[in-house]
Amino acid sequence: MASISPTTSTHDHGTKAHADVAPGEIAVGVVIGRASEYFDFFVFGIASALIFPSVFFPFVDRLEGTLWSFALFALAFVARPFGTMLFMKIQSRWGRGLKLTVSLFLLGTATAGIAFLPSYNTLGATVIVLLAILRVLQGLALGGSWDGLPSLLALNAPKERRGWYAMLGQLGAPVGFIVAAGVFAFLYASLEEADLLTWGWRYPFFVAFAINVVALFARLRIVVADEYQDKMGELELEPTPIRELFQAKGRHVVIGAFAALASYALFHIVTIFPLSWILLYSQQSVVSFLLVQILGAFIAAGAIVVSGLIADRVGRARTLGGLAVGIAMFSGFAPTLMEGGPVGQGAFILIGFALLGLSYGQAAGAVTANFGRRYRYTGAALTSDLAWLIGAGFAPLVALGLCANFGLSWLGAYLLSGALGTLIALGINRAKNYKT
Repeated sequence: MASISPTTSTHDHGTKAHADVAPGEIAVGVVIGRASEYFDFFVFGIASALIFPSVFFPFVDRLEGTLWSFALFALAFVARPFGTMLFMKIQSRWGRGLKLTVSLFLLGTATAGIAFLPSYNTLGATVIVLLAILRVLQGLALGGSWDGLPSLLALNAPKERRGWYAMLGQLGAPVGFIVAAGVFAFLYASLEEADLLTWGWRYPFFVAFAINVVALFARLRIVVADEYQDKMGELELEPTPIRELFQAKGRHVVIGAFAALASYALFHIVTIFPLSWILLYSQQSVVSFLLVQILGAFIAAGAIVVSGLIADRVGRARTLGGLAVGIAMFSGFAPTLMEGGPVGQGAFILIGFALLGLSYGQAAGAVTANFGRRYRYTGAALTSDLAWLIGAGFAPLVALGLCANFGLSWLGAYLLSGALGTLIALGINRAKNYKT
């Protein structure tokens, strides 16, 4: 397999071809792109727990308002696979550069558009409909933002370094959360509650548009380069018809989605859900709790890097399986920690983020080798979409609804179900001798 290197080659006519795109440059594009996308989604998620119940659902109690906010939060994950399918068609007809430009512009515009929404007290139920529409547009846009860079890195990585290259794109998640949580912590610390709920909460949504513009140019610089386009064509990383994909590789899409379930189930349980629980059932300062979560996100970033080293020693499937067992064990005492006051809740966040980083670092595309070259581009995108939908999209809604009505023991049950899903999927993958 050809590798990506910064060297140049000479054609028969004596002219030099463009230098290949360096792996480091691709990695930067991956991290910047993912960080901007995660920032947009975390801004909405944090606002769903802290802001939206008061601004858009003041006609119900705080718990019900938060549940409605989390229901809107889930809409983007429902829309995401449809966005992938729509934008794959756009790429097939007009090219990868246009697809990426339209999707990121739509993502930034939809996110910034939320900042202009009036409150329920001003516009009534219409504003809830508008918020839902903008959230769906976010999901469609994120589905269209798949650029194939992680697959390009994976296919060109030496076999003994696949775990290292796999974790690079995952670093965007903690970076996006750190920035989003930091902005909200600053606003909470600087503004009175009335000002925060009136206009202060809107600033993170404005910032998202600027971040998306920067990310767009950083990624376009790579994806429209001749070297990149040639390499993608050589590796057959191009859209394939959805029906053909599912006819040929449908079982691998399902296995891939469930293989990452433990990580994705934990994802919003340590980021979005705890914020709602603290605000509803604790006297803790929101700022203090956000700072603990930011520390946890830094730990997760370090754990993601470590996951690459571990995976290259023991294998990606074993790493995911081992971390699924770890998350299953964590699910046993997670309820006790969340009931343990500030100290216990802080421990829940920090331990949870560490496990999240170790598992999430290898969650993306853990079994995408099953697709082969032809189906990998579209297969990897849809597998990720379904993993987010099944494992993470409804996590804050389901966890809060169950725990508020039946107790925190259901938090452990939710995490355990994700861990079991991963272990079963990996077991099937191994029994069938599929690739990892």
